[in-house]
Amino acid sequence: MTFIRGLFKAALCASVAMGAVSAHAGPQPTSETTVMRPYPLPKPDRPPVVAPANRDAHYIQVALLLDTSNSMDGLINQAKSQLWSLVNELSEARRDGHAPHLELALYEYGNDSLSISKGYIRQVLPLTSDLDSVSEALFKLTTNGGSEHAGQVIDTALKELEWSKFDDDLKLIIIAGNEPFTQGPVSYRTACEHARRSGVTIDTIHCGNSQKGIRGKWKDGAECSGGIYMTIDQDVKSVHIDSPYDDQILDLNRRLNSTYMGYGAMGAQKAARQVAQDSNASSYSKKSAMERVKSKSSSLYKNESWDVVDGYAAAPEAIINMDDSELPDAMKGMDAQARKAFIEEKAAERQAIQAEIKTLESKRERFVADKRKDMAKTRTLDNVMVDAVKRQAKGKGFDFEITQ
Repeated sequence: MTFIRGLFKAALCASVAMGAVSAHAGPQPTSETTVMRPYPLPKPDRPPVVAPANRDAHYIQVALLLDTSNSMDGLINQAKSQLWSLVNELSEARRDGHAPHLELALYEYGNDSLSISKGYIRQVLPLTSDLDSVSEALFKLTTNGGSEHAGQVIDTALKELEWSKFDDDLKLIIIAGNEPFTQGPVSYRTACEHARRSGVTIDTIHCGNSQKGIRGKWKDGAECSGGIYMTIDQDVKSVHIDSPYDDQILDLNRRLNSTYMGYGAMGAQKAARQVAQDSNASSYSKKSAMERVKSKSSSLYKNESWDVVDGYAAAPEAIINMDDSELPDAMKGMDAQARKAFIEEKAAERQAIQAEIKTLESKRERFVADKRKDMAKTRTLDNVMVDAVKRQAKGKGFDFEITQ
């Protein structure tokens, strides 16, 4: 699925007809209904996965199910600010020497503005590797009363999302809220049984007192699928420690953005979205801004669906042979050789900037670690979620690189 699985008919005639079907994705479409083009464009989907014995990468799939009822403003704010902490930790994961493909999905539940017929549940985003879209969606969430049907939203996510078919991929549902886990027409135990059959683990995060969460069956809701029960104070903000490297890193981020060049009808809009998510992260806290920059220098931040550099890395011929009208302004009028040289120069520039960011990030993390030694660790969403996901990833055979 990420770049090439959904290629247009012209490309599929040569490859899919030979029987190269993704083992990861489940049932494949029997016919193509997309508009034909003379070249295949990368699409915002997963890369194809070959037979299990020969796989070059594994998946980490995480569905976030967030309670957006009135009392959950603090939870949503933590999710907005701390998304990038999770991405950064997972960017260090390796399985058989390869980085995983990370996909995130987002649901909201328990909000009066949502459809009562659907149990006050909405799929905000399906499983996607487009991290900017996840950030954008989080910043659009608002809270508004409601009934919190935990079992139903879990069951909905299990049915709607395209989960990996491989048992050795990490598949997680992380649900956060504060009302009893027993509400709604679908029993959480029914949802747990569905999760076990699908190889999906449910982690629960109760926002508030631990014993209250246990009485409300949040602990049981996690343990029935082999998951982890956690609690947080949703109203606490993570503390940012300034370092001498912060301003340099933020300057490098601005230079990094200049290496992204949008193609196609949505290219300019998605390039603008990238900058907007930088602004969203900065508006919440400097810590969030720094975490986002670190994510953008990692292997998990890919934009092949709109950026010519990432698109070229995914499908070189698609970009080289693209119609001139779909190219960014800076590339219009270039022949194939000039396009290749331009893109490779931008790619080299991007890699150099990302390397500088990583060097400064290592220095910043050592500086911050020294300053944090005497500080108590707060139970915020990023702390408990990152710890849990890393533990479970290790249980699936992933290991984590040492960066400092």
